[in-house]
Amino acid sequence: MNLEEFRKKIDCLDTRIIKFLNQRAKMSLKIGKVKSKSKYPVYSPDRESKVLSRLTKINKGPVTTDALIAIYREIMSSSLSLEKNLKISYLGPKATFTHLAALKKFGASVDYLPAHSISDVFINVEQDIADYGVIPVENSIEGAITHTLDMLADSSLNICAQLKLSVSHNLLSRYKKEQITKIYSNPQVFGQCRLWLKMNMPHVELIEVSSTSRAAEICKKEKKSGCIASQLAAKLYKLKIIAKAIEDTRHNVTRFLVLGKNDVGPTGKDKTSIVFSVKDKVGALHAMLLPFKKHGINLTKIESRPSKRKAWDYFFFVDLEGHIQDEKIKKATLELNKQARFFRILGSYPAID
Repeated sequence: MNLEEFRKKIDCLDTRIIKFLNQRAKMSLKIGKVKSKSKYPVYSPDRESKVLSRLTKINKGPVTTDALIAIYREIMSSSLSLEKNLKISYLGPKATFTHLAALKKFGASVDYLPAHSISDVFINVEQDIADYGVIPVENSIEGAITHTLDMLADSSLNICAQLKLSVSHNLLSRYKKEQITKIYSNPQVFGQCRLWLKMNMPHVELIEVSSTSRAAEICKKEKKSGCIASQLAAKLYKLKIIAKAIEDTRHNVTRFLVLGKNDVGPTGKDKTSIVFSVKDKVGALHAMLLPFKKHGINLTKIESRPSKRKAWDYFFFVDLEGHIQDEKIKKATLELNKQARFFRILGSYPAID
């Protein structure tokens, strides 16, 4: 076949794809009506996880798994928008890494609401200004985002889903590298680029701001300033990329959480997050961890934070494998709750690799 004949076949396939996409959209509208009557949440992370898992298993290529997931992310985003005008709050402004993570999770068809702080994301969801919130919780280089942990302990919101985003930082400016006298960015970002800054910009003033996009906003206006932000921020704020990928390690990954008010059903491959504080007695923490060993539950993370309620009182944040509906986790958390000074299940949600 010649080129024109191949293109005609592509056109025929595109016609069939459009037909099937609209059939799928009509089915989504019917599902939306059923959900509305039963007051079932529009966004179902457990169903989303099962759909994507099934699609990746039946995919034989040459379309890659990543490309397939990206395509279906937008298909699902369109379906969600047909069911409801979904609003997603994130740590803004536009072009922050949290914004990129929210887009990766929810696609382009929902509405996005930038927030000035992590606290504001929580407030937007708690007050129904947004349906869900996206916040960073930990970075592979700098560790936990402590403000997120503090907010999780005090909030009634649930963790509904999680995602990971490979993060690459860039030095942006309107000026040449040698003209820059100060650099703006988020404190976590400075930590992730510490060695590069020490070697390449040792005498430049580092100024902390709330987000990388806020840094780009300031950099656009201030003379002889630079910022560390994403390539999307460079495009959005019309800044030049002075140096690319300045993070100290190429394995720079940030984990984000999706917050909401609904519980998430089991998928067969889940994670549960809890927070508790211990009573003031010898061996208290050891005793709190024994129920997990007793019931054969694997802990994937444990992090401590001052409770800020009493001097030397700490919250312990624990991630474990499994869903809260699993019988062994029910038993372990029940035993834990009886011993704890404070205990809360933060949520069960689909696990990711």
